[in-house]
Amino acid sequence: MLPSPPPPTPEQRASYRAALAQGVDRFLCAPRTTCPWCDAGRLRHRLHTTDLLQRKPGRFTLDQCLGCGHIFQNPRLNEDGLDFYYRDFYDGYWEERAGETWASLRRAYEERAAFAARHVRPKTWLDVGTGHGHFCAAAADRFPGTVFDGLDRGNGVELAARRGWIDRAHRGLFADLAPTLADAYDMVSMQHYLEHTIDPQRELRAAARVVRPGGHLFIEVPDPECRFGRALGRWWMPWFQPQHLHLMPLANLRRHLEGLGFTVVAQQRCNFNGPVNLLYSTYLRLHNAAPAPDAPWFPTAPSRLRRNARKAVFLGALPLLVAMKAADHLAGLLPSGARVTDAYRLLARRELAGPE
Repeated sequence: MLPSPPPPTPEQRASYRAALAQGVDRFLCAPRTTCPWCDAGRLRHRLHTTDLLQRKPGRFTLDQCLGCGHIFQNPRLNEDGLDFYYRDFYDGYWEERAGETWASLRRAYEERAAFAARHVRPKTWLDVGTGHGHFCAAAADRFPGTVFDGLDRGNGVELAARRGWIDRAHRGLFADLAPTLADAYDMVSMQHYLEHTIDPQRELRAAARVVRPGGHLFIEVPDPECRFGRALGRWWMPWFQPQHLHLMPLANLRRHLEGLGFTVVAQQRCNFNGPVNLLYSTYLRLHNAAPAPDAPWFPTAPSRLRRNARKAVFLGALPLLVAMKAADHLAGLLPSGARVTDAYRLLARRELAGPE
């Protein structure tokens, strides 16, 4: 169980109360009838769920294209919805918790850097969706001669620059900033970024402008073909609703990159943070079965009885959590063809000039 932040202020709680008084249906666009990836019109519902992590109000649906296999949130959050559900997650109320989470992923960052290092030695590297810059700080040890820059829409990218983890901070939307960064970088990375974007194909076109000819694009995203996604249903952490708007099968992403003038030089099915699918799924179930923790989007603070009951749920479940961690370890010993890894990564070289 993650450490609890301090109690919300009355002002924070009042702000959420005002936002929720208008209902949450207003945060959704009209449903699509075609696939946003290939535009085919044959869709099926894949998943119905709620916000299982923050437990903010709302219900969300993932649909799957029967033509290309693309999975996407439908109806999708609009800009107001994105603002509401991202609010206090990576900054604000949960900022310290988010920072601790990203800091705990150093081994995962080092594995990604090692994957890239087998093929490239870039002089300049732009990490898109860099957050607080933890990846760049970790990768600098393996790429001592590389200048790392970061790009994000939040204030974390500026914090990363002040810490010295990146050389330069670009704050804003990647697709909007791409024209000013054209052909500027030997390497662009998008690590668990594309799935959060409204239009991932637009983001890839932006990357084709920013990567120099002969340079490389590194991408890691959740793998919707992971068998745990079906076996665990809505409790599979990488569904991560409502933040994950698109989940792209590996073949789809490869074909699209080739159409943009890239050649995929390496790919790997992998785990986001080691084999943890069963452990994280069990945590989500406990987190939602136990009384809710305190947060500004809940109307009142939990009573002492409810706080103690929540602690008791997790203490009582410790043997189960240990067993799930052991089961994940055993699953991690299976070959890649078993499709039990929850992510994939690829490295692509830009061969042609990017699209205008």
